[in-house]
Amino acid sequence: MEEIDRQIMTLLADDGRMSFTDLAKETGLSVSAVHQRVRRLQKRGIVKGFTAQLDHEQIGLPMTAFVSIKPIDPSAPDDAPHRLRDLTAIEACHSVAGEESYILKVRVATPNELEDLLQKIRAAANVATRTTVVLSTPWEGRRPPI
Repeated sequence: MEEIDRQIMTLLADDGRMSFTDLAKETGLSVSAVHQRVRRLQKRGIVKGFTAQLDHEQIGLPMTAFVSIKPIDPSAPDDAPHRLRDLTAIEACHSVAGEESYILKVRVATPNELEDLLQKIRAAANVATRTTVVLSTPWEGRRPPI
């Protein structure tokens, strides 16, 4: 990968709303050259999209938890991600090595909502859960070293 593409990715990772004009100024390329490079990075699947970072407390979802799940029946199909995809309180699902099969990152408004969500997860995927509630988040969403 060319160094200029890495520079563009770094700039976009820091500010996904950076205009093509500003990207061009920062990289020394023309606006059309930057546009072509960003489009090529998207077509290659390197840049997957642009998202807004939300303040979860202000939108009514102040509680974050990590829910580790493992199947009750180890011989059952490994389809928990498929079974849980419609539970919108689950922000992320990570397949992991270790005792558990997956770790889910969830966001809810209250402890009662977390309890209800845990029941839904257990019923939908036939899994046992282990939950860690987040007390605070000093930082999150760090961009990778590009």
